[in-house]
Amino acid sequence: MTAYRMWSLSVVLNPLLFLLLFGSCPTATIRPKEGWQVYSSAQDADGRCICTVVAPEQNLCSRDAKGRQLRQLLEKVQNMSQSIEVLNLRTQRDFQYIMRMESQIKGLRSKFRHIEVDRKTLVNKNFQELKGKMESLQPLIPVLEQYKTDAKLISQFKEEIRNLSDVLMGIQEEMGAYDYEELQQRVLNLENRLHSCMNKLTCGKLMKITGPLTVKTSGTRFGAWMTDPLAPPRSNRVWYMDSYTNNKIVKEYKSIADFVAGVESRTYNLPFKWAGTNHIVYNGSLYYNKMQSNILVKYSFETGHVVTQRALESAGFHNVYPYTWGGFSDIDLMADELGLWAVYATNQNAGNIVISQLNPDTLQIINTWNTEYSKRNAGESFMICGTLYITNSHLTGAKVYYAYSTKTSTYEYTDIPFHNQYFHMSMLDYNARDHALYGWNNGHQVLFNVTLFHIIKTEDDS
Repeated sequence: MTAYRMWSLSVVLNPLLFLLLFGSCPTATIRPKEGWQVYSSAQDADGRCICTVVAPEQNLCSRDAKGRQLRQLLEKVQNMSQSIEVLNLRTQRDFQYIMRMESQIKGLRSKFRHIEVDRKTLVNKNFQELKGKMESLQPLIPVLEQYKTDAKLISQFKEEIRNLSDVLMGIQEEMGAYDYEELQQRVLNLENRLHSCMNKLTCGKLMKITGPLTVKTSGTRFGAWMTDPLAPPRSNRVWYMDSYTNNKIVKEYKSIADFVAGVESRTYNLPFKWAGTNHIVYNGSLYYNKMQSNILVKYSFETGHVVTQRALESAGFHNVYPYTWGGFSDIDLMADELGLWAVYATNQNAGNIVISQLNPDTLQIINTWNTEYSKRNAGESFMICGTLYITNSHLTGAKVYYAYSTKTSTYEYTDIPFHNQYFHMSMLDYNARDHALYGWNNGHQVLFNVTLFHIIKTEDDS
């Protein structure tokens, strides 16, 4: 059978990671040693199975309360055991001395008995002096006896501490109260599994858009900002292109944090001005529409030069077939899990949207699909997994209204609202690495979270 599952891609806007499990979706119980992760499963009203896993971030890893208390108790017992060991050594040393003293006292008492019997032969004065010393030592006898008893109790206590320590160690192993390094490794292993699963299950059907998260407020009402979906994992560079015309300055930031703080790492002066706001950074290069033309330009950030440029044949430009907001948005370049795309309109297709997949190296068209949706009636559009999603407006109340699948060459009308918080959307692009929509919302740089629906075939499928 086929298992239907929802996956909320929350890498950017939500700290939780969601794991889709292959095969059937049984309810997973929480074992004591897995208190740092939570598995759950449920079914929605349509019987679709929803599986999630929540893993703490590496630097937030902690034991549960019982495990922490057990470890603290075990440490106290170990400290007590060490103290008892020191006391026992001292006791044994003193005990040996006292045993010798006790033997001497007993011998002295025996001698006194003999002397007292034959005291006539001794000088009376010396005898009385020795007898007085003997009497002063008599109280030590019960003290010595008590000391021997205490020494035995200390030995017994030491044995009980050893037994208690063994019991606590056994309980610790049963509860799985691992040390930090082991917990950290378990978290890293889980995160690797999650990322591996996410990489395998990147594609799905758009079901919901949430947000936005306002990252920054800057620039004019129109512009573009983006990250590279094919960048290495540790690279989080941001590129910023203000305005939709008469500009050729691209600002680069090393990270989102630097972007928010306004700390530029580099500035690029492009050889040609751009048109519109529908640019894309893909595998280290900027792809954009050259101003007042239907020419596509590939510019390498590494070399600082144009790699190639090519005309998009028959594509309208310079506000012939823009989005509803205008702004020379005739040609929209975008990328998704399947590659690089151009969305535009032609006279041959009566001003309706045309989708072309491009070769990222040469900018040649690989394949083309003609839709029946008017480009001038589209607010914005973006590609996810080879499906073009089109909004019906750039203003408040906009929603994703139309979807065209290049896989099946079919379309459907949709009703997926999203919050146009600042009333005017001039850029909306999907980033396949972040699984999020980047938007330019009336001078605000925003991020939207997306929820995708997946159909996963199990081994039982024929």
